[in-house]
Amino acid sequence: MKAILLIGLGRFGRHIAQKLNELNHQVMVVDRVESRVNAVLPFVTNAQIGDSTDEEFLSSLGVRNFDVCIVAIGDNFQSSLETASLLKELGAKKVVARAARDVQAKFLLRNGADEVVYPEKQMAVWTAIRYSSDHISDYISLGDDQAIFEVSVPDSWAGKTIGQLDVRKRYHVNILAIKENGKLSMTVIKPETCLPEHSTFLVLGTLRDVQKCFHI
Repeated sequence: MKAILLIGLGRFGRHIAQKLNELNHQVMVVDRVESRVNAVLPFVTNAQIGDSTDEEFLSSLGVRNFDVCIVAIGDNFQSSLETASLLKELGAKKVVARAARDVQAKFLLRNGADEVVYPEKQMAVWTAIRYSSDHISDYISLGDDQAIFEVSVPDSWAGKTIGQLDVRKRYHVNILAIKENGKLSMTVIKPETCLPEHSTFLVLGTLRDVQKCFHI
């Protein structure tokens, strides 16, 4: 369990608050709009209404006590930048900030943010890859052009073993897990593991290698 400070409760911030609650983390949320704060009260440990660009107010939150501070402000980049900078000045252990463009990310990283997330950009990439193929049903980017893909088992592969297919050597793709009826199989993937019909599996590789391997 981690103690997390979440600043900014637009749609993105609300989704983060709800997910952190599901993961059983302790969450304090901050927003200057009372209605936004009230909307997430069932999902958080504590909440404050206030201006995160006010150093005195931010200092009163005890930012040093949080494992992670997330700046999810999306409608005012100046406020986001000032908040990230103040958090770091006040001794925040880790500051993660939202950015919409590369230039914003550069300013944030130079002025307090330890890491930057691009929710719109990341979702756009996911949507493009997911819905431009009939075979990829999910996608998780790992950076450096590597990703984990959930791919339908080709009909010609069903009933064959991982060793027989030898996709790691032939296509530089690693099969990580098998998913049947929406549930991950707990079977450890071995060369003798057989691929069942009408299932999907999780594979690790570059998009280019995955496309080549599965003729996507």
